[in-house]
Amino acid sequence: MPRTRSIAWSELKLGIVGLIAATLIIVIVVAVGGEGGFFWQRYPLKARFMDAQGLKSGAVVRLSGKEVGRVKAVDFVDGFIDVSFEVSKSVRSFITDTSDSRIGSTSLLGESLLDLKTGRGGSSIADWGYVPSRESGTLADFTTSAADSLKEAGDLIADIRAGKGTVGKIVTDDALYKQLQQFVGSAADLADRLKAGQGTVGRLVNDPAVWNSLRTTLENLQGVTAQLKTNQGAIGRMLNDEATGRALSNTLANLDETTGRLNRGDGTIGKLLTERELYDRVNSMAGRLDAVVAGLNTTEGTAGRLLHDQQLYESMNRAVTELRDLLSDIRKDPKKYLNVRVSIF
Repeated sequence: MPRTRSIAWSELKLGIVGLIAATLIIVIVVAVGGEGGFFWQRYPLKARFMDAQGLKSGAVVRLSGKEVGRVKAVDFVDGFIDVSFEVSKSVRSFITDTSDSRIGSTSLLGESLLDLKTGRGGSSIADWGYVPSRESGTLADFTTSAADSLKEAGDLIADIRAGKGTVGKIVTDDALYKQLQQFVGSAADLADRLKAGQGTVGRLVNDPAVWNSLRTTLENLQGVTAQLKTNQGAIGRMLNDEATGRALSNTLANLDETTGRLNRGDGTIGKLLTERELYDRVNSMAGRLDAVVAGLNTTEGTAGRLLHDQQLYESMNRAVTELRDLLSDIRKDPKKYLNVRVSIF
């Protein structure tokens, strides 16, 4: 009886040691096998895709290239693919509603994995919440796209050989090639002329005097603009002085008022512009004045003869001269011409 109890205790100790060893092995495997940590150090999330792209349970979950968890299940839900996965709680603050998830691969032909991007400024996602997803192209899509690109490249080469398009014409059309060659030659000749200082642009490039003159002009222009900004000169004051601006505004307002009065027929000029009777009177007076001027141009009338008759002009000129001489003599000796006699009976 005592021997039986001894054997049972030995077996119990062996079982305890084996259990401890198995636990240590599991801990070591978990610690070495990934970055997710123990189950109490992880929390669950989900992502939804249109295509699983070969993603399987146990696949790696990476956050910005760093392994942080594992995929737990890949299931159909309402026609979509729901991927359930667990990640380490230490990165919870980096996975927010502004993050995104996509299915990638370790290499071009490697196993699929779930790739997450960190989200800045967003809110943390609750347990079993969905991380926003972003569909990525599959290898088949890449192959199809590459095949289409190769086909388009082949069609482009065929069109070029057939002389289609600008490049095709350049390659196949001798006349166009000669024109292009002439254009290149002309461009080279123009460049040589510029280097030699020929023409306006050539002198501008090679002649320092032309450049200095242009620079002086620009400096003067800068000086003028500086004066305008500092209220110097009439234009500067007009641009920057509020009083000048108000005066100009008042002048324009007065001009607008004056034109309004003219349009309404106020004042002499307004009536002249708008009243037909006053216009006719002015026009009649101008006609009569024109007739008088026309009469003066002829020899009719005293004024006309005076303007055109040289003998009459000379006679009047002599008479005026004699009258002036007479007045001069009277001033010199008035007694000679003024003799007053008084007699009484």
